[in-house]
Amino acid sequence: MLTSYELLGFISPELAHRILADTAEDNRELYEATLSSVARLRGMRPQFLKKQPKPARHKTMVQAMCKPAFDEATGSLLRGWLLKHQLGLLTQFLDALGIKHEEGIVEDLPKTIADDTLASALDNLLANNDQDVVVLYLHAFHTMNDAGWSNLEAALEKDERLQLL
Repeated sequence: MLTSYELLGFISPELAHRILADTAEDNRELYEATLSSVARLRGMRPQFLKKQPKPARHKTMVQAMCKPAFDEATGSLLRGWLLKHQLGLLTQFLDALGIKHEEGIVEDLPKTIADDTLASALDNLLANNDQDVVVLYLHAFHTMNDAGWSNLEAALEKDERLQLL
């Protein structure tokens, strides 16, 4: 099981930049908290990062957030982006699994999911969404939830379509 900072390190630089750019655009509070966390843990002032052009700033932020000290901040960023920008994907997955949710938020996940139900949901997600985002979401879902479904873990390890690059 990967941590949040490891997930960020495995996704493409383009997707990492997209996550930060989307968050900067419409979730300013989360973006500012992430930027401040990076600046604080790197021993610099947030204003220094803010003065950099966004591509350079985001590259610096991603490089920093791929380290263990940034796991909490990275997890918050990923959760915030997924809930804000990938809500359709989240609800599609949960609906396909028959899991009740409130706009992608689940109170209690079932202890297990049937293999055929999971396989169908995975096929559906991959057929209808950007593969890089699906892979990130599924790894994040597995990492950030307590369900610990062994069949999802096996799919993430063995299904070539679900491998992080």
